[in-house]
Amino acid sequence: MRETDIFDILGPIMIGPSSSHTAGAVRLGNVAAKIYGAFVKEVDYYLHGSFAKTYKGHGTDIALVAGLLGMDTDDERLPYALEMAKEQGVRFSFREADLGLVHPNTVRIVMRGDQPEVSVIGSSLGGGRIEVIRINDTSVSLSGDYPTMIFEYNDRPGVISRISAAISSAGVNIAAMKVTRARKMATMVLELDAKIEQRVFDELKSDSHFLHISEIDAVEEENAL
Repeated sequence: MRETDIFDILGPIMIGPSSSHTAGAVRLGNVAAKIYGAFVKEVDYYLHGSFAKTYKGHGTDIALVAGLLGMDTDDERLPYALEMAKEQGVRFSFREADLGLVHPNTVRIVMRGDQPEVSVIGSSLGGGRIEVIRINDTSVSLSGDYPTMIFEYNDRPGVISRISAAISSAGVNIAAMKVTRARKMATMVLELDAKIEQRVFDELKSDSHFLHISEIDAVEEENAL
């Protein structure tokens, strides 16, 4: 079990009334956009539990869109995120939904643009902490506490060793790995001890083995105090 730290107690410096409903929502939107990996033209938010009941009063809708636009929790533009999204041509909607046996502060984010549709389900756990639990049809566990890479590829021998060798050659250690396989497709989620160099990321992206690669920076905790 992870030890409680001061970030859990105080939460991040942020604009908004609630670390769960605002800061966590910003980070969920931000991570979802990075998983999509391209400009999002249209997004639907399916809000579960407490998110569904209080999202307007707590500004969760604004926070989710702000995160999608790349804002951080202390961005002074955050209150104007809905207007900014409209100005950028981003269409968005909010709907209540029952997402099953999940945390009460959970949202399903469905994104569309020039790339195929991507669905991300994530929860805000309190203190600005989040967990992504599903990407499309794949169950994952992504906390944002570490630099993370997500690989989607045709399931074939040698791909895992190819990824491991590239990460190792960059002098970066793999903290955790999860591979899910379904219908001859595989999704790998790697949490790393450090962010890899852009050169290594570009080399991996140019490899024809991979259908899609996402890179997600670690959630910064220095604003906790």
